[in-house]
Amino acid sequence: MSLSESQTKKVIESQLCRAAQVIEDVVDQEIAKLDNMDEDDLEKIRQRRLAELKEKANKKEEWLANGHGIYSELASEKDFFTICKQSANVCAHFYRSTTVRCAIFDKHLSALAPRHLECRFIKVDVEKSPFLVSRLGVRVLPTLVLIKEEKVVGRVIGFDDLGGHDNFSTEMLAWRLGVAGVVDYNGDLSQPPDFAKCKRKVMPFRRSTRTIRDGGSDESDDDDE
Repeated sequence: MSLSESQTKKVIESQLCRAAQVIEDVVDQEIAKLDNMDEDDLEKIRQRRLAELKEKANKKEEWLANGHGIYSELASEKDFFTICKQSANVCAHFYRSTTVRCAIFDKHLSALAPRHLECRFIKVDVEKSPFLVSRLGVRVLPTLVLIKEEKVVGRVIGFDDLGGHDNFSTEMLAWRLGVAGVVDYNGDLSQPPDFAKCKRKVMPFRRSTRTIRDGGSDESDDDDE
């Protein structure tokens, strides 16, 4: 082993030892905190944790009762507004059965619905929902209208936001919904998961504050895909 290699090895070993010592110190500090807690402190922590678990369980039960966990078709236009009142987060897929790419969204949304109970996933047949299509300004198919607290906070029009191709991953769509804030995305919101596959850089998205009853759209007019 040359002198430079020996020196490099010693530097690396020294850095690893320092890093290990830092971790050990942090662990020791946490152990010391626990050792210094009395029974009242530990009971408070336990009660707080139990309350958090109970709240999560109640929220999950409420979501399931309101139709979360499955990707379902809207029965009537009137039901759309009821759903948006009941559910804080809604992802509505406006589709037509003869538009081939709508089936691609169907596949991904069916997979996301049971994974993200915090969002209600629905599909809306544009042929049966002319009022909603007009009110929400849906002009391109497929389109996802993303709603939070009864306000439209984003739209996914076609596949441009997802890399501009049909082979985007379910994770890529989850990321896009996370950017809009309608699902709890655990990854890095600043980096699309399929970025390496994208043909162009995905630009930041604007959040609209338009309510679902306002109508109109700030999107451009394009032909159905």
